[in-house]
Amino acid sequence: MAAFYIGAAFYIGWRLYRWLEHVFPGISAGIFTFVFVILAAMSLKSLIPMAFPIPFSYGLRVTGGYLTGFFMYLLIFMLVADIAVAIARGIFLIPLRTLAKGKFYAGVAAIALTTLVVGYGVVNATQIRITTHEIELQRSPGGELNIVLISDLHLGEIHSERRLHRVVAYINSLNPDIVCIAGDIFNDDFYAINDPERAAALLGSINAPLGVFASLGNHDTGPTLGSMKNFLEESGIQLLMDEHVIVDDRLVIIGRLDALPPWTRDGFGSRYRGELSYIMEAVHADLEYRSLPPDLPVIVIDHNPAHINEYGSDVDLAMFGHTHGGALFPINFITRAMYVIDRGHFQHDDSSPHIIVTKGVHVWSIPLRVGTHNEVVGIVVR
Repeated sequence: MAAFYIGAAFYIGWRLYRWLEHVFPGISAGIFTFVFVILAAMSLKSLIPMAFPIPFSYGLRVTGGYLTGFFMYLLIFMLVADIAVAIARGIFLIPLRTLAKGKFYAGVAAIALTTLVVGYGVVNATQIRITTHEIELQRSPGGELNIVLISDLHLGEIHSERRLHRVVAYINSLNPDIVCIAGDIFNDDFYAINDPERAAALLGSINAPLGVFASLGNHDTGPTLGSMKNFLEESGIQLLMDEHVIVDDRLVIIGRLDALPPWTRDGFGSRYRGELSYIMEAVHADLEYRSLPPDLPVIVIDHNPAHINEYGSDVDLAMFGHTHGGALFPINFITRAMYVIDRGHFQHDDSSPHIIVTKGVHVWSIPLRVGTHNEVVGIVVR
């Protein structure tokens, strides 16, 4: 990844410098290199969480996030422009002087297209849509239930708190019985949240008579996990860490821990993702203890849809986030290839659980949406 980033940054910088030479013939290579290296470092900072304890660090992170999106599309359009010029030269044998003008205008087109796409992505990233599904479960919950699914709030990320009140308003507009949050509620560091009290009050205003339940994602860990858990408790959100809850004697909700990479220290407070079979044993024991039917429907809140194959006929509905639906074209095609499903509703056959993957209500690192959108998912289950 580092080699790719350095190579891409070098290519963009070199092409930008050659293009600027046409516009400003006396441009200093040293000054350009100095400025571009700083901009490239700010972009890298937005991709890699690391300590940066200086004033205006949030502003630098915001700037770096937008720069990353700009550089990404500039790389794509510059490569397309260079390939087009090379093909034209090979086919039509364009003279060198004409070729130089062609490269300049191809650069103009690449910068203009990048600006348009990034502008659209910035605006689109502020929009939220409602997606709805109606599902017949294998085992009925004894009537109709409205479930709202969200994921990837990334509180503490760029602009995450700015739209939180709208997220809550969209949730409440669906009149949910139950709200499920499928991980990545935070963005690695609880103290990156600008106003935790306001955020907790907003989440606490979610109106779901049967409860608000959450699981943890790969960004909901680290040294501030304790503060994250306290925040969720203050918000009236019940956190399920490979645990279950029986709701209204009508259904079982299981919240899974995400499977963290091996270099993550201490897991979720020294807890790691367990086996589903052990959780199901606890569910059956609890149902028996409460003298409830053993065939209550089971709904799972998980984070990463890479775990879809863990769920079989003992689960009726499994809900995920994490992918953001790819967030940015053409990354959305990559996530489609990586996962069985990276967005929407899927069921392998009649005996398999329903799977729903949400694109999330916020972006991560790069504050753009191109080819996808933020969403709040309403699910009617029967």
